[in-house]
Amino acid sequence: MTPPRAWHCMDGPLEWFGALGAIVAAGMIAADLGRRWTGWAFALFVAVSAAWIASGLANGTPPIVVQNALLLAVNAWGVWQYLLSPRKKREIEKAEAIAEEAKEEVAKEDSEAS
Repeated sequence: MTPPRAWHCMDGPLEWFGALGAIVAAGMIAADLGRRWTGWAFALFVAVSAAWIASGLANGTPPIVVQNALLLAVNAWGVWQYLLSPRKKREIEKAEAIAEEAKEEVAKEDSEAS
């Protein structure tokens, strides 16, 4: 049984970038490296969505185009929330300072407990 024609076309550089970029972006979010890293992960997801949209248009796969057009909007909102919003930027700076203090406290508690 031969796979559909579109499957043969969906293995070029756009698709590989889309697949690998999504893995890296998801890993960045899962690693919980802070809000800025999460923002950059969303920026990578924006590029990935754009690549999948281009691939879907080139290969005649409308579901890929529709899915990634919606994901592009969600990811662009994530970029706004984590990197561009002036209010969120101030919140991030304050949250990072508090997080650093908490890390130091936990490290101190761990060293005292040992």
